[in-house]
Amino acid sequence: MKRNRIARILKFAPLALVGVAVFGFLFGFVVMSLWNWLMPLLFSLPPITFWQAIGLLFLSRILLGSFRGGSRSYWRHRMRERWEEMAPEERERFREAMRRRWGACGEETPEAKS
Repeated sequence: MKRNRIARILKFAPLALVGVAVFGFLFGFVVMSLWNWLMPLLFSLPPITFWQAIGLLFLSRILLGSFRGGSRSYWRHRMRERWEEMAPEERERFREAMRRRWGACGEETPEAKS
């Protein structure tokens, strides 16, 4: 059973590498094209090369996190767990605090009414 799993992984690995390379190439080309189309005209910045575009992609990944927003799903899951653990009174206090701080959707805040 374990040998069969290793064989499947070895068959899939080259295909995955090719997929990542093609995706990276296309994504890098799109970033380079958009940069060279917009940035020199809008901000007088110099055009970039393909490898600089790939570098920008990695830098944005480091600074902003995943392209898929994986960290957001973690916090959404965490907040859902906390919400489910709250008693109904705690939920209502939380809602009221959010309304006081941010205002309710479609309602005017007390400051706006005066």
